[in-house]
Amino acid sequence: MRPGIASVAGTMLAGVLAATLLTVPSFQFGAQEGETPHSAGRLISDVTSIQPGQPFTVGLHIDLDPPWHTYWINAGDAGHGTLASWELPQGFVVDSLHYPRPERIPYPPLMSYGYKDEVVLLATVTPPADLEPGTRARIVLDAEWLVCDDVCIPARDLVALELPVTAEPGAASADAELVARFQAELPVRSADWSLRAARTADGFVLAASPPAGWGGTLAGAYFFPLDMTTLRHTEFQEAGERDGEVRLRLPVSPYLYDEPEVLEGMLTLPPGAGFDEAGSRALLVEVPVEREAVAWTEEPVTPLEDPLAVAAAGGAVAAGGAGSAGGLSLVLALAFAFVGGLILNLMPCVFPILSLKALGFASKGGDRRGMRLDGLSFGAGVVLTFLAVAGILLLVRAGGSEVGWGYQLQSPTVVALLAALMVVIGLWLAGVIELGASFTRLGGVGAGPGGGQPPAFLTGVLATIVATPCTAPFMGAAMGAAMIRPAPEALAIFGGLGVGMATPYVMLAFWPAMARRLPKPGRWMETFKQLLAFPMFAVAIWLIWVFGLQVGIGGAAQLLFGLLLLAMAAWFIGRWPATMVSRRVRLATRGLAVAALGAALFAGVGAARLAVPVDDPSAPALQWEEFSQEAIVQHRQDGRPVFVDFTAAWCISCQVNERVALQAASVRRAFAERDVALLKADWTRRDPEITRALASFGRAGVPLYVLYPADQAAQPRILPELLTPRIMLDALAELPAPAAGAPTGGTPAGD
Repeated sequence: MRPGIASVAGTMLAGVLAATLLTVPSFQFGAQEGETPHSAGRLISDVTSIQPGQPFTVGLHIDLDPPWHTYWINAGDAGHGTLASWELPQGFVVDSLHYPRPERIPYPPLMSYGYKDEVVLLATVTPPADLEPGTRARIVLDAEWLVCDDVCIPARDLVALELPVTAEPGAASADAELVARFQAELPVRSADWSLRAARTADGFVLAASPPAGWGGTLAGAYFFPLDMTTLRHTEFQEAGERDGEVRLRLPVSPYLYDEPEVLEGMLTLPPGAGFDEAGSRALLVEVPVEREAVAWTEEPVTPLEDPLAVAAAGGAVAAGGAGSAGGLSLVLALAFAFVGGLILNLMPCVFPILSLKALGFASKGGDRRGMRLDGLSFGAGVVLTFLAVAGILLLVRAGGSEVGWGYQLQSPTVVALLAALMVVIGLWLAGVIELGASFTRLGGVGAGPGGGQPPAFLTGVLATIVATPCTAPFMGAAMGAAMIRPAPEALAIFGGLGVGMATPYVMLAFWPAMARRLPKPGRWMETFKQLLAFPMFAVAIWLIWVFGLQVGIGGAAQLLFGLLLLAMAAWFIGRWPATMVSRRVRLATRGLAVAALGAALFAGVGAARLAVPVDDPSAPALQWEEFSQEAIVQHRQDGRPVFVDFTAAWCISCQVNERVALQAASVRRAFAERDVALLKADWTRRDPEITRALASFGRAGVPLYVLYPADQAAQPRILPELLTPRIMLDALAELPAPAAGAPTGGTPAGD
């Protein structure tokens, strides 16, 4: 290799290495000032004055910095709700805090329930009837809440509100609108709704029947349990409809010890839906649990997936009668499938791919024959792929497995490959790489007359595969009917979905009036082509998020690194085109591209194989001691290394690290082999000694992981906030092995 080529290659690799190191996220947090880091609390009221004996509303307003969040009364898999202690004037009475409707906050492999941006926790205060007008009443709240993102930090503030006492009602306060907004998010108690619940072998079933004349939809309903040990928060709550009643299947938590007599919580609806005329989106649930093999829980239901589809399905059932399988006649199911396929073109996961098709049509200009063949080929790809996916789905279900639409995206390998494909297409659209005529005709761009049929067919295949995670309006009812019908009818319904999705493009290809509305080919096409790269990257981001849910954050990071190497390989090829460089440059850059591709493949395959470790009962159990500085000193004097886990029950990052890394069988064995003393600094409740220890490392919150070598002269090592088994094993491997025959006082060899 010539010096010039070596210099170029070395510079490129150094740049890539520097960029990679610069993109590694930093999780270092210094000490926070004040008692409410990343948030602000204040006590507000809906009135400017109070009257004797007249209740009024106060609220703790917590304003949060993005992207930090705080928690509902049931925080989910980790965390805790707000703790409140009131100081009231004599004779005043206050009820407990009322929590508005929360949102789900995923943190794979866990799930939290809480609030982002802001929340107002409400309470009703009743003054005594003999309160003297002309005086002032001071209400004080000592509140403690959690503020969490990658780390969790307790926040505490003493907030107060002073209001005058008047004989006449006062005006609404400046915060009255804010109070009213969050009052509207409180769960309502309605006698018009009929609720029932039953225990099943794998969980619970919650059923809700609306009052007569209610015209809404319960599609998208979600149940938030009041007790954090009742349900598995990360599991999908499967919804179905039967005879106007929605039924949610709720998977039981593995931590459920006492069977509940009453199922308590909050049933919520998505935006745009409501339980009453006021549009309340949360319904209070307090319903006895039926037991002893309740028959109604096993009755077939029509799956609910999309609000508009469910609303339409409800009308269809009324029109078609109860005798139709799945609640829909075959004709109506086919109609729903066709309309759902049409609307599927507008779904975010499909639109970027289909934009390529429109660009391909525009590039053909006046080639009418080419457009017709292209449209038919694309339509065939869509319909045949729908039929193929449906056929496999029906075969798998016939074998006894419960799968549904989008089942192939349950495979991390498929998701990773789709993410890589989206990145490559995005790089091509952005002009980073030119992949030749055979690939660039994937969307029909640049395909000459008669030359676009196979690529157009592949575009239809790709569009259908990418469409499988999406559910358009009317699709839910159609697929629900398909899943309980005979195979020929089910395939016809899925075929109807494909026909609906392909129809706009076939019509565009055959209808000259529509084709004439397409813009003329020109320089705008290159700009539009580059613009389409960003939706492709957006789809890749979504797929990486799905991948992370399947294999954890470590796997997602590994896949991202593989995609970075893939992009680097594409850049090598695009920056030095084969027809414009010398043979030596071509060999050097292609060699680097092949090396990058190989590394990308290695990273992607490794990421797809990652999973939350399966417990190995033969591995030693972890034996934790209570944290103290004296214990650290004593163990090191005894010649033992020390691992300190600064954690808290409310810290979701801590719980993820414990499940994914610390409880891994390989890590437990490594702790035992190195005779590591394990100390747990539990900061669930404030502890001055733990707070001082955190501050000594420049930290204001947990998690924090510190590994002390046995050598008392050696400095402790701070490990990353996000742990993996590999990080732990590498750190423990640097510790010297205990001397042969030396007594160990740490982790035993078994439970």
